[in-house]
Amino acid sequence: MRTAALEHSPDRAEPDGIAARARKLTKAYGSGETAVLALDSVDVESARGRFTAVMGPSGSGKSTLMHSLAGLDTVSAGQVWLGDTEITGLKEREPTRLRRDRVGFVFQSFNLIPTLNAAENITLPMDVAGHSPDRKWVDEVIDTLGLRDRLRHRPAQLSGGQQLGGPPRPSRLWGSVACARAPASRPELIFADEPTGNLDSRSGLEVVLGFLRKAVDDLGGTVVTVTHDPGAAARSDLVLQLADGRIVDKMERPSAESVRERMKRFDTVQAAFDGHGSP
Repeated sequence: MRTAALEHSPDRAEPDGIAARARKLTKAYGSGETAVLALDSVDVESARGRFTAVMGPSGSGKSTLMHSLAGLDTVSAGQVWLGDTEITGLKEREPTRLRRDRVGFVFQSFNLIPTLNAAENITLPMDVAGHSPDRKWVDEVIDTLGLRDRLRHRPAQLSGGQQLGGPPRPSRLWGSVACARAPASRPELIFADEPTGNLDSRSGLEVVLGFLRKAVDDLGGTVVTVTHDPGAAARSDLVLQLADGRIVDKMERPSAESVRERMKRFDTVQAAFDGHGSP
């Protein structure tokens, strides 16, 4: 259940404009008889000042949709815009520059640089771009996430312990640093790809999901997340359900219970198709 601080405000202003949109977006992997259609002529919009969750079973195209909207992946057909800028057809370094200047990311693995401390990881995109951080804004983000006392710590010092035979285990603090990095440069849009997938504690989940909600409500941001978790989707303003590369359902102001019920319905329909073919 959401806490009062994270409930949607009933008098919240309507979003102004479109942060990202796609028309007839198609993505195929391979060619000929072996081609796999990941996205099938999708039309979608992400309104400014809103939190959108994209859901669907494995292979439904949800991550491909996010990567295409973010300009991380090329498309087979159709058009994609970030704000008023069409990103399909941009050449060479232009997509990289556009993502660097206008988009923030939270990845499932968090992608923290082990040799950098928390403060350096947070400002890394701006440092790479040669931009000076807005210190007042970055401080606000850091304090919102309660990272003030951890800024000099490296990821290994922030981890949830050592994985058996592997690297340090992601922790709540890893998620906090990754969340702080995403809005630090004041991007127009934040994309989050299964941001809670590697977290195994309820406190970690609450930090990441709570901040994505606050990024919209308190910091004026726009968020699009891919998730399989009904609880995560319940923090959003709009849930888009994908199946077989198409948007098959939309749910405004979702609750965890309504998302679970809708998922059960789609599972039932999919099982009928798998068992008996197209009706």
